[in-house]
Amino acid sequence: MRFPRAWLGLEVRRRRRSLAVLAVLIAFSLATVLAAVAGSRRGESALDRLRAGTLPADAQVLIQDPGFDWDKVRAIPGVLGVAPSVTAAMYIEGVQLGWDSVPPVDPAVWRDVERPVLLAGRLPDPARADELAVSARFVERYGKGVGDSAVIRLATPQEADIDLGVDAANTGSTRIRANGPRVTARIVGVIRSPWFADRVGETSGGATGEGFAIPSPGLFLKYQDNFLGAQRSKFTNALVRLENGEDGLAEFRSRLAAATGRPEIRVDNLADGLRRNQRLVRYEAIALLAFGLSALVAAALVIGQFAARLVAASLAELRVLIPAGLTPRQAVVAAALGPSAAALPGAVLGVTGAALASRWTPLGAAANFEPRPGLDLDWPVLLGGLVAVLVAVAAGAGGYAWLAVAAKPAGPSGRSAVATAAGRMGWPVPVLVGLRLALERGHGRTALPVRSALIGSTVGIAGVVAALTFSAGVSDAASNPARYGQTHRLLVFLGANGRSGPADQVGRVLSVLARDPDVAGVEDRRLFSAASGDLTFPVYDYTPVGTPPPIELKTGRLPVSDREIMLAADTAGKLRDAGMLKAGVGDRIHLTGDRGGRDFTVSGIGFVPEGPSNTYSEGVLATPAGYDSLFASFEIRMGFVAFRPGADVAEATARLRQTVGSLPGGDDIGMMSSFKPRQLAEVQGVRALPVALGAFLALLALASAAYTSVTAVRRRRHDIAVLRALGMTPAQTRWSVATQAGTLAAVGLVFGVPVGLALGRVLWQGVAENTPLFYVPPVPTWTLVLIGPVTLLAMNLLAARSAGVAARLNLAHALRAE
Repeated sequence: MRFPRAWLGLEVRRRRRSLAVLAVLIAFSLATVLAAVAGSRRGESALDRLRAGTLPADAQVLIQDPGFDWDKVRAIPGVLGVAPSVTAAMYIEGVQLGWDSVPPVDPAVWRDVERPVLLAGRLPDPARADELAVSARFVERYGKGVGDSAVIRLATPQEADIDLGVDAANTGSTRIRANGPRVTARIVGVIRSPWFADRVGETSGGATGEGFAIPSPGLFLKYQDNFLGAQRSKFTNALVRLENGEDGLAEFRSRLAAATGRPEIRVDNLADGLRRNQRLVRYEAIALLAFGLSALVAAALVIGQFAARLVAASLAELRVLIPAGLTPRQAVVAAALGPSAAALPGAVLGVTGAALASRWTPLGAAANFEPRPGLDLDWPVLLGGLVAVLVAVAAGAGGYAWLAVAAKPAGPSGRSAVATAAGRMGWPVPVLVGLRLALERGHGRTALPVRSALIGSTVGIAGVVAALTFSAGVSDAASNPARYGQTHRLLVFLGANGRSGPADQVGRVLSVLARDPDVAGVEDRRLFSAASGDLTFPVYDYTPVGTPPPIELKTGRLPVSDREIMLAADTAGKLRDAGMLKAGVGDRIHLTGDRGGRDFTVSGIGFVPEGPSNTYSEGVLATPAGYDSLFASFEIRMGFVAFRPGADVAEATARLRQTVGSLPGGDDIGMMSSFKPRQLAEVQGVRALPVALGAFLALLALASAAYTSVTAVRRRRHDIAVLRALGMTPAQTRWSVATQAGTLAAVGLVFGVPVGLALGRVLWQGVAENTPLFYVPPVPTWTLVLIGPVTLLAMNLLAARSAGVAARLNLAHALRAE
């Protein structure tokens, strides 16, 4: 091994710049790939790691009864913890709070149920009224953390009786409708648990991902009248932890119905929400992993070609020593030592970069569930990547060198049918030369990586088109709530817990709204919870006022009689999984309300309004007569307002607020923008990854094209020199290289665009079905318009340097060297 070591010393001195470039390429590529893989693993496991040790709730009981005794629930066998919270407005000066910032009423929260991890500070003292716990996004949004103060504004008992918890429209307002006590509270902790986690994107209540602030239970205990109202009109809901978890939920529902005599009490399975979140983080993890694997492919191509050139350069000199006694094995080892030696510092730097990058992972929704943010060293990935790179570079360089030493001269390759046909049609010589450079492999020392260049160009363009097609679908869903069945844009709160204004007052409000020139339709809807078997879900009715807002369905039609209902998509799936539905439309299902139970026929499957306690894919839509046959009251009564296309929603909302406020009792009518589906933010959260994936595939195509252009000019320099000697001008030589680049681009466009368009639509359709939302085939108009010119321009820019080298070729030197 003395000779290989001596040769390595020579290589390091002579080719130190090339070896340094190789090391940098390895470091950058390895850092990117390992950061993506480790980030994917960390993101996918975030929710499971957060659940471990935080005593997550298994159910949420929504009872809407101001006088309900929660001790009945605590006494049910198998219940390990009950943590009620009051559904009343709480305001913080200068802060927008959503419906998830509700005061707990019992010290059981954070003790028996949802014991959070502390990202900073400590938990609030349950005996104090002036301490707050906040989320990480709250700290980021408002710059207030542990030790900072916030002023809590409470309603008077009289205001609490009429206030429906609506403080601001979705316009950035921080209007406060509270004239009760002012409490200066101190933030003592930043918390996170499966329930107390920042929501993905826009939260309910109009607060666009602003985070939450939860006071100590002591605040409610000191100011109960300010939360419950003088008439005790407000109610509490509760998180419940069960001994047997989700498996004990059916038994808990039956025992709750027996203990209360109310089988219609809504009990939400919180595991469903966790599964939705897990599907989201898994999807993001898969997308990130796909990004890392694509980066790996691109890096393998670029680094492999670069290392192969270094090996080939060494072998060209080592072959001279073989007749003098150098064995082929020694030549192979000596040629491979340079790239192998460069791989070591590159791999170490790459692992270090990936480790530092973990400070910014996990990405997307998973960041909201990460229990230990910050530096995270995934040693199996980091050490595995380090060893894999060293082995891969050494094996690749050695294998290439061995094949090069053992290779026999290849026979002549076949002619390109395209170039032959172009010659018969009399096309210019520069065009023919460019076609042969792009399409004919050649043999021996003039062989070119034609096939890999064509495949790389096609795959790169297909990846870009697929990513931008997917992005077009996301953009359409992000700007069109109707894709989620949400055709309304404004909510008008008319009542809660069975209490609303007089019928004539409500009628005037809805009529005034319907007469506005920017309003396309208004509906009066009531909401209550029904039971079917072991499942509970919200039931909406709909009473149009004038022209009704359009309602889109996935299948079937709207109910028209008191014996028909429409099911939301996820509810239909749960009923089907429980064996209560078969085909869906046309099936019969038994529902139970506070007036008893009856059978209904499923007329359609679609979406319901996104509400404060339900998603748009959970629930039932019934006619007013069908609703009245089940329920004697309502939990919430709302008006749904849809605007005409092109209307200025903010301006129209302000005008309607002023108009309604001028009516008798209108100042007590709350208005806010519609609840935005959280799935919308979830889809937006993964938008960047497909685009990044397309960018790496584009780099793959460009790297392959650039390498082909440089290699073609170098390996075919003798042919170019002969043509130049026969009269081809420098300008024609540049034209030949440009033709080669244009041919690669054209082949990639012809095959890559339709493949990418189809692939992007298939991927988006899968997301649409799993979200769920209405699928509309995305059309990336500007991508289809610009992909051709941009690709041709990029290819020719990459070939410009090679074209210049070919045009300035020293003919005498090239011909003499041959």
